[in-house]
Amino acid sequence: MEKWSTKEQLVDLLCNLVKIPSITGTNAEKELPDYVIKQLTSLKYFQDNPQHLQKNPTGDGTYFVTALVKKQPLTKKTVILISHFDVVDVEDYGRWKEYAFDPQKITELFQQHKEELPRQVKNDLETGNWLFGRGTMDMKCGLALHMSIIEKACNGEFDGNILLVTVPDEEVNSVGMRAAVPLLLEIAQKHDLEYVTVLNGEPMFMRYPGDQNKYIYTGSIGKLLPGFLCYGKETHVGEPFAGLNANYMVSLLTEEFELNTDLCEMVEGEITPPPTNLIQYGIKKDYSVQIPHRAVSLFNLFLLEKKMDDIVTALKETADRAAAKIASSYQKQAHAFAKFTPFVPPDMKVTVLTFDELSKYAVTKYGKESVESIHANILKNRGTMDDREATIEMVDKLAILCKELAPMMILFFAPPFYPAISSYKDPLINNVVQAVQKYGLTSHGVDFEKRNYFNGISDLSYAGLQYPAASMISLTANMPMWERGYSVPLKELEVFNVPVLNIGPVGFDAHQWTERLDIDYAFETLKDLLFFSITTIFAANPSA
Repeated sequence: MEKWSTKEQLVDLLCNLVKIPSITGTNAEKELPDYVIKQLTSLKYFQDNPQHLQKNPTGDGTYFVTALVKKQPLTKKTVILISHFDVVDVEDYGRWKEYAFDPQKITELFQQHKEELPRQVKNDLETGNWLFGRGTMDMKCGLALHMSIIEKACNGEFDGNILLVTVPDEEVNSVGMRAAVPLLLEIAQKHDLEYVTVLNGEPMFMRYPGDQNKYIYTGSIGKLLPGFLCYGKETHVGEPFAGLNANYMVSLLTEEFELNTDLCEMVEGEITPPPTNLIQYGIKKDYSVQIPHRAVSLFNLFLLEKKMDDIVTALKETADRAAAKIASSYQKQAHAFAKFTPFVPPDMKVTVLTFDELSKYAVTKYGKESVESIHANILKNRGTMDDREATIEMVDKLAILCKELAPMMILFFAPPFYPAISSYKDPLINNVVQAVQKYGLTSHGVDFEKRNYFNGISDLSYAGLQYPAASMISLTANMPMWERGYSVPLKELEVFNVPVLNIGPVGFDAHQWTERLDIDYAFETLKDLLFFSITTIFAANPSA
């Protein structure tokens, strides 16, 4: 008898997965792989082939799971199923927080307090099709469905191999998937596999409030985290025109970048959201009447097909405009003040540099050893600093060393980096999408719209590279943490380079206290669609 074939069985599996509170960075995130291993070990295939089920270290104390089911007679063709099992925290649940990881309990409680819910949430709840709780849609439903596919593979229901990969830390730095890529190459070599598709199960994301469309994604949007450290000139607040306030600098910089549609990118009619600020603060730690002369700002920047050199050029040009505005505003206010006091306003020019340019200047003037010791000391003593904080510290300390260049803005990149990826030009993926669209409409009345890029950011980004690894030098040279605790396996991704597809459940309000999953769609319609999709992929790739 199958364990995960019925809707009721899958709801039960999902609830058990959700009950493990695997928030990124917690002990529960480290424990969840053991539950997955335990459940899969109960399948006879893995009892007979225990070496095909592995718990793999990422290098940071977390683990990802790989479960390979090989078809008999042997074939090379293999579909990879990827999912993540970490979730974001539950502080947003407020008084419901203690029930956030108990889907049946919190759904029952919401039923009892419907009058407190937003209208759309209340409407969904009344249908009886929705299950609430952290991780129900994002994305333990995907993992539950993939485990059911593995069970079918164990029963010989596919004409090819299935490899399940479920990883931690998708929500922060994608440590799991970045660690998985080199191992996937090893597994392919060891077991003589040919990967034909990476199939992800991220939920559909609304493109606008109230969006009821159903989507299939043939790729995933890319993401950068460009930052600027503004270094002005220190002075007493009583003599403000003798210096330059970095908080003022960073405010004009943010004004130039925030929601700047010139930095959006459009491909095949799909457009990226504009950049928005994620982190901004003055670096001055204590109160005094010295003006803050160092400040930092980091922005979310989505990308599709732009090359890295072009991105850096666009960022510098935008920063140059901000620098010109700073100088112009300074001169205007200084000359206005000079009408009332006898002083000659000094010339003001703000230089825009990349981190790479600053580093080369520092090495030339102060020596390579001095620069490397700065980085080494920060890494050695970083304590609880995350990758963003450590990056900022590295840029700041190097700027202080080279303060004679001030006033300046320094462009750098902080982790994480998600390469954009899309298989919308791949014949196999296009044929599969068309088949699924037709099947979905005729068999389930579901009218799918194809989107080239999943807009929620996902681990599909690490299934290949659009451009050669060598073309990423303008990223890596300007990311202080690169190979100092953070990296992306660029060379391995060049080799991996597998077509991608995302077919996931319907849910709403990811990362909100009203996160919920349509269980009828997930465990009836989608379960059938996934089986059809994988069968279609293998039919287009006859056994070798």
